[in-house]
Amino acid sequence: MIRVNVKKQAHYPVNSKKLKTSLRNFFQAQGIVSDAEVSVAIVGKAKMLEYGKDYLQEKGDKLHNVLSFTPEETKGKFVYPPDGLLHLGEIVICYPKLLEEAQEEGVLIDEKAIELAVHAATHLMGIHHT
Repeated sequence: MIRVNVKKQAHYPVNSKKLKTSLRNFFQAQGIVSDAEVSVAIVGKAKMLEYGKDYLQEKGDKLHNVLSFTPEETKGKFVYPPDGLLHLGEIVICYPKLLEEAQEEGVLIDEKAIELAVHAATHLMGIHHT
């Protein structure tokens, strides 16, 4: 079973159930059949800027809409549940950027959240765009 953990603040109205189902379906379609987990955090601008600076060594105020981190990239800075699971990684979505892009594209917030999460999941699977 693929477990998707979603952490968000109440004032970020993203449908966690839809997000979890979409990510489970994506990973199953990619051939993940063992017990696995991925974590998703919906964060604000300050936290996303902090991740950019800490993990990507970015300077300035470049605000990403989504970032993904494999377990190796986080070097134990995130908390993982007990062993026995394939840890796929962490997905971080910036809610203010998500909202802005959803409005610009004329799509629902949940649709955009799923699009960003699946995009990040492709990176966790080793699929990168150029």
